[in-house]
Parts: sequence; structure tokens; C-alpha cells
Amino acid sequence: MGVLLYGHPDSPIEIEDRALAHLKVVITTKLRRGESFTLSWIHPQEDDGGRSTIWLHPAIPLRFIFDSPEPAELSPTWLEELARSAHSTGGIMLVAEHFESPDAAD
Repeated sequence: MGVLLYGHPDSPIEIEDRALAHLKVVITTKLRRGESFTLSWIHPQEDDGGRSTIWLHPAIPLRFIFDSPEPAELSPTWLEELARSAHSTGGIMLVAEHFESPDAAD
């Protein structure tokens, strides 16, 4: 389980490593352009559900901490989906990765 530290380091946001790797690419691309936006996610059921949203701004410190020392393999489809949501008025909505079934290629 990875951690996103944004602003105050006493408020870590736990995100699975693979999802965090994809978010890192999309978030850093937007921030490199000087763009501000929101990031939203649904809380796990074991945390009583709910959801959160944060406002991401280039001037606020941001750190990605991965549990695994090996970088995750990135899915172009998932990156595109996250990037599309990043450009929307609602900002990035962290959604689960959609895996293509082997039958979809037929």
C-alpha cells in the first residue's frame, strides 16, 4: 500500500501502489503545466465508506511513497481514463482499473 502526502505530512492518503503509480503520471503532468485540479476517491468499506476530494495545486508539497521498490507496469488505457477525468470539471476520480478480458480481442 503506497502513500500520497499532500500539504500536511500528518495526513497520509493510502493508495494501492499500482493505482498510485498511475496517479503519479497524471498528477505530475497536470502540475508540470501549472494546472490546479481536484482528486477524488471512495473510501474502503472497512473505513466506513464515504469519499474524499482534495484540491491539487503546483505550490503545495506533494510526495508519492511506494511500498514496492519495483515500479508498477503502467496501463495506457487506465492512464488515458484518469487523464480524461483530470481534464474534466470534476477533476480526477480515482477508479479501479478496467482489465480487458481475453474475449474482448476476438
